[in-house]
This record gives sequence, structure tokens and C-alpha cells, in this order.
Amino acid sequence: MTTDDSSGAAPPTAEELPVAESSPKGQSSPKGESSPRADLPPEAEFSPEAEFSPEKASFLERLLDAPGPSGFEVRPAGVWRKEARSFARVWTDVVGNSFAQLPQGDRPLALLAGHIDEIGLQITHLDKSGLLYFAGIGGWDAQVLVGQRIRILGARGDVAGVIGRKAIHLMEPKERVRGVKLKGLWIDVGAASREEVAELGVRVGDPAVIDSRMVRLAGDRIASRAIDNRMGAFVVLEALRLLAAEPGRAVAVAVATAQEEIGYSGGGARPGAFQLAPDVALVVDVTHATDVPGVEKKEVGEHALGGGPVLTRGSATHPAVFELLAETAEANGIPYSIQAAPLRTATDADGIHLSREGVPTGLVSVPNRYMHSPCEMVSIADLLAAARLLAAFVRRLDEEVDFRRV
Repeated sequence: MTTDDSSGAAPPTAEELPVAESSPKGQSSPKGESSPRADLPPEAEFSPEAEFSPEKASFLERLLDAPGPSGFEVRPAGVWRKEARSFARVWTDVVGNSFAQLPQGDRPLALLAGHIDEIGLQITHLDKSGLLYFAGIGGWDAQVLVGQRIRILGARGDVAGVIGRKAIHLMEPKERVRGVKLKGLWIDVGAASREEVAELGVRVGDPAVIDSRMVRLAGDRIASRAIDNRMGAFVVLEALRLLAAEPGRAVAVAVATAQEEIGYSGGGARPGAFQLAPDVALVVDVTHATDVPGVEKKEVGEHALGGGPVLTRGSATHPAVFELLAETAEANGIPYSIQAAPLRTATDADGIHLSREGVPTGLVSVPNRYMHSPCEMVSIADLLAAARLLAAFVRRLDEEVDFRRV
């Protein structure tokens, strides 16, 4: 376990974390019995404009703009930890996860997870011509990359480049209708030789991202290459900030998890959950917005930007956690929709719910247009609503909560 040198804080030991006096994990209270913290009043009327302060907007923009593909999340993780350190205890681990815990609270322990990595590229070959060849970090639609400007994270600093491809004028008719493949693309940094590339500090294995910044669009919508899922890391930290202002009885730990885009069974979330041994976990990620042409709602459901968070029911999510999330949303006037995930969620929930002896897990998603592109789009109101839902859920937990299935 690696301590965050800049924070000076070590992760809590088993002795430092309160010991649960509740029943074993895994059972929900039957319908009709008093639910955890059901006596809590609904939150005050919510105003997205008032809640999204200039300071929060600046934090979100810095978080989204910091380059950090899977396995190379150092820069955005540093932005996240600096913000978290203003009100929480912070530490890291060897995988690259960043943790933030409030000093107050008792068992049960709630893990709030949002992955901080993004899809990217990795240099695989420096050609003698000075051109660079690459592979994808995470899942790419190759045609999205054509003509993009690229930012290589080199040993001596960032290096600008562009994605190259044969011009359409030079293509045979059959080439024009073929799908674009990564192996038919390259990165051009303007160098005339392999030696010039080396002088720039670029090496095989260096990561790269599309060189684009967050933009503000009409209304409360923003677009960024890293919405998936830097947004989730933002939401879990905002939920923790809300709990710092109005805590409950449970202890909450927000985690900006690493390597989700390449960790098909949980990435950094799996060892993160193993370390904390939470009593319940809530994962925040994106899901496909279906309010654009060509999306089959019969297959993926109906989820619109501005429609609130999306709650998942499926194999990796616990039914009692889902029900408590839905009840909490309704009690606090938070709109939501429901998504089915019969096989897997393709999120950190897939790894967390199987950690140790099993973790009751819920998945809260935010509708996202144009996923895995440099113009992913979300509504700020949905981000803030998701944070409010997580905080309100944690406040309803107490020592009597029991998620065992019966």
C-alpha cells in the first residue's frame, strides 16, 4: 500500500476503522418494516444553479482536462486528491486508486466508487520515418480518431501530434467504403526520423489522449473526452462533500478507482474494495443516453439527459440496495430511470460485488451521449442529482442495516 506523500496521511488500519456491531452483511429489511434511517426528512428543495458553484465548476473542468488513460491516471488522480484533501483524509494504493474518508461516522462502511481513468492510446512502434504506431487503451471506434490532434505524455513533457491516414483522394473506391481500423492509422509529430522522435522524449509505451478540452454547451450541458468516467469520480467526491456538511451514522469512503476501462472484471476497484471491506458499495458510471436518433430503446431503455440518475437492476447489483436507492430518490424528489443488466454491468460493480465474501452493490449511472468519443455529453443537473442521491442513501444507513438475502 502506497501512502500519498503529499498528504502525509496513511490509510486507516483495521483497528482505526470502527467494528460493526450490526448483523452480518447481505440481508435487507422486509417491506413494511422500518427501513434504515427512514425517519430522516427529505432534503430541502434543490437548485442546480445554486449548487454548482464556480469552485465546483473549476474543479470539474480541471478534472476532465487532465490527461490520464487507464494505467496512467496520475494527473487526474492528483487533481482529485488535492480537492478531497480540503475536507477529508486522503491516501492511495499501489494500483492507482485514490481514497478519501471523512473523520466522522461509524459502521456500516459505505464505499462510493467512480473510476478516474479514460480511454487512450499507447505508442507501440517508432518508425524510422518518424511516424508513430499505436494501440488502443480501452475500447475505440477507430473512425473517431481520424484527423484528431493527439497529446502524447512523454518523459520530458507533453508532445503534440496528429492522427494520420491516407487522404480520401488517394484511396481506391473499395478503400473508401471499408471501416477504419486502428492498424491503418498512425501518429505524426512532425519528426523526420526515429532519432528526432527520441529527442522529443517519446518512447515506446508512452500513453496519449485526444487533445481536446471540456466545453460548455447550451443550458447546463458540457462535453469532454473524459466524461467516462471522470464524471463518476467527481460525483462520489461531491457526495462525500455533502456528507461532510451533513453526516449520518455510517462512515463513507469515496474512491477514484483506476484501470476500469481495461479491467474487465473490476480493474482497480477490486483491490480497492478488498482493502476497505465495505458493508455496502455504490458505483457511479455513465450509461448511454437514448434521446438521440438511432438508439433502440427496447434494448437499452429510455434515459434522457436531464432525466436524473439511472438505477441498474441485474446480476451484479443487489436487489435491496436498488430498492433503498429508489426509495431514497423518491423521498427526496430526485427523478430517476431504471436499467436492466442481465449479464454484466461493464462497470466497477462487476468486480466490487464479488470482493471478499461479497459486497451488496448498487449502480447509479448518468446518461451520456456519444460515449467513447472526444465529445461525450452530460447534464450538470444529473451529476448533482446523483451526488445528492448517494449522500442521502448513506444517511439512511445505520448499525441495524442488514443486506443478507432471504
